Amino acid sequence: MSPEIAFVVGLIVTMGIVFLALLYLRNPLQVILADLCGTVERARFWTAFSNIIVFLVPVILALDHQPALNGIESSVFVISGQLESAITGLIVSVVIVGLVLSWHISRIPQSRAAHGTDARLSASQGETTAT
Repeated sequence: MSPEIAFVVGLIVTMGIVFLALLYLRNPLQVILADLCGTVERARFWTAFSNIIVFLVPVILALDHQPALNGIESSVFVISGQLESAITGLIVSVVIVGLVLSWHISRIPQSRAAHGTDARLSASQGETTAT
């Protein structure tokens, strides 16, 4: 396998893994952010922002991991090295988003967390399904 093909395969696999992680985190992140932000519109913005960060950090690290052009290194090891960098970036970006959210969650007054945004979130989800 040529170094270029190995690079592209690693990049495509990276984007697939990150996309699956974002799909898995989408709903829980939206709920937490709706509670933190107070409105669904604000939560949508911060969800999109978080998704961009969580997607781009691993992709940037995968793009930085370029195979040697002399072709001595096996394609399997080139792809695995690229994926290692990308998954490390995915873990780091998810942990950072999680730490920031947990810091803000601990600052929410208990009365707002218990009452405030649940009704708004339920109403907005009803509007989304009705549309």
